[in-house]
Amino acid sequence: MTIRRFLRARELDVEKASSMFLKYLKWRRSFVPNGFISPSELTHEIQQNKMFLQGSDKKGRPTSVLLAARHFQHNGGLDEFKRFIVYIFDKILARMPPGQDKFIVIGDLEGWGYANCDIRAYLAALSLLQIVFVENKSLKSTLLEEIDESQLPEMYGGTLPLIPSQDS
Repeated sequence: MTIRRFLRARELDVEKASSMFLKYLKWRRSFVPNGFISPSELTHEIQQNKMFLQGSDKKGRPTSVLLAARHFQHNGGLDEFKRFIVYIFDKILARMPPGQDKFIVIGDLEGWGYANCDIRAYLAALSLLQIVFVENKSLKSTLLEEIDESQLPEMYGGTLPLIPSQDS
């Protein structure tokens, strides 16, 4: 985690970025007291097999795939979902090369419907991301603009098999 992210988020205002960073550290200590989240804390989320950590795009940014149709609300609730998101972000950040602070998530909504609709989780995720919607007919060509075929998942026309987050 670099201070640059916080500076960018606060338009290079050092005081605001420092304040935001200190709030983040306080939150992190309370939400992740052991310094990491163990997969054993995420049983329901991991069993859904919905998040995959792939290779890198042409700019060296880690890529991942979210199969939204595999997300279902469960007894673990919103807290486990939030812990899962932190777990995934930690895994992605650990794969970032020095100087890189961005990553790509392919959010696949095929088959997503009412049964998968967890509006609180959906809104929480949307608030963190910049989103580009792509039509099916231009999906492969759009993805290939950013991701080499060798790093693109097979299901999108590439050659890389999906790698479940818990196996990466």
